[in-house]
Amino acid sequence: MSLEDELLRQRWARIPEIEKLGHHPFGKRYDFTHTIPEILTAYGSKAAEELSPQLRVRIAGRVKTIRSKGKAGFAHLAQNGEQLQVYVRSDAVSPNDFRLFQMLDIGDIIGAEGYLFRTRTGELSVHVDRLEFLSKTLLSMPEKWHGLEDVETRYRQRYLDLIANPESRKVFVTRSRIIASLRRQLEERGFIEVETPMMQPLYGGATARPFITHHNTLDIDLYLRIAPELYLKRLVVGGLERVYEINRNFRNEGLGFKYNPEFTMLEFYQAYTDYRGLMDLTAELLKQVALDAVGSAEVEYEGRRLDFANLRRFSMREAAVEFWPGADKPTLDNVRDPEWLLRHSDKSTPGEALADIFERVAESQLVQPTIIYDYPVETSPLSKNKPDDPAFVERFEVYAGGMEIGNAYTELNDPQEQRRRFEMQLAMREKGDEEAHQMDEDYLRALCYAMPPAGGEGIGVDRLTMLLTNTHTIRDVILFPLLRPEGEIGIADRLRALET
Repeated sequence: MSLEDELLRQRWARIPEIEKLGHHPFGKRYDFTHTIPEILTAYGSKAAEELSPQLRVRIAGRVKTIRSKGKAGFAHLAQNGEQLQVYVRSDAVSPNDFRLFQMLDIGDIIGAEGYLFRTRTGELSVHVDRLEFLSKTLLSMPEKWHGLEDVETRYRQRYLDLIANPESRKVFVTRSRIIASLRRQLEERGFIEVETPMMQPLYGGATARPFITHHNTLDIDLYLRIAPELYLKRLVVGGLERVYEINRNFRNEGLGFKYNPEFTMLEFYQAYTDYRGLMDLTAELLKQVALDAVGSAEVEYEGRRLDFANLRRFSMREAAVEFWPGADKPTLDNVRDPEWLLRHSDKSTPGEALADIFERVAESQLVQPTIIYDYPVETSPLSKNKPDDPAFVERFEVYAGGMEIGNAYTELNDPQEQRRRFEMQLAMREKGDEEAHQMDEDYLRALCYAMPPAGGEGIGVDRLTMLLTNTHTIRDVILFPLLRPEGEIGIADRLRALET
């Protein structure tokens, strides 16, 4: 028998002992008066003489440490990322409660009632006069709670990661603040939140490979959405002039430090504006979300300070010149010249070549928050053309930390031009581009009922969270990232063996 199985058996054997003491090993409702963070906020700065036995509290938490000797002992309870010490003395609690204290394992969840005081070392503590057992842990916590360092275990057993690593918890609290800030800011500007289908008969709104599923009753293949864009724009046609969705998207693509097949996107659409209006709105949104989430518009990411209060702006052509490596920089005239572009790329059209050059020479250098605008038409099948340069569209992307975090454009609302764009994408698909857009007949029909001039944008919540929490891989900001199956876990068999 392994040491882990032996510990499991020992803890299982304590359950009848806990029941003999009048406690249920897996507890019941427990009404606490304060959370542990609330106590630390309210009383953490109070001197010993400001505390009294009349200041009674009831708290609940997971046992993090235990120090027991003779007729007294200390333990730390953890809750919501904070911890508070409890002091248990044999003459202050019932004999059964003191015996219960002596039987506790690290990881058990208990309730404690008593009054606040400071120990001789000055630590704020609860002088306990009553204990209640709330839930028994059967498996061992990470060694001495020094933190769970094995990356694979952290991702597979996120519950254990959250218990053992306070920094992980902070990341996901910050993520929640980011989403709340984005939602609040949009609703203050008159946007309404909507929901669109996750299973779609046609996938669209982005260039990506989809996941395919099947509906048995209808006997049709469906696609998990790669973006909600075309559905949200249908709502703009229908008169919902400011809409947004904080949604899950699914793209059948590779894994990497900034890629996960399932990810969260904020996508919003506003009638009667264009991409320049959205540039200004984006600057306001990102500055405020940083302030709301971390308290400052300046954040540290991978050893560098990022300033979300100042978004730089370059056209794609300007960025290719600005960030060209070495002294022999091209000129704007060079990057406007189709022959020059094709000589410096293996792509088949000047627009695709410019986008390729930008990705190779500039994208990784966009560390400070930056807007890149005016994209080639070949890369943007849903964007409106620039009136003075039809080979380009009114589109921008937001970069920070060397990665794209947002994409926006003036929406194409001419159904004939949209048909031609879809046909261009179909031609690219026939040449082998698996990510090219499909023809969406119903969306074309919606445009025929007239969509007002509009701008639309998507912001990647996961990547924004990476930046605002100084996290270097997307898996650290997704609670349950996609992983390869690990095979048999075996916990069911081990639990079953306990009953034999």
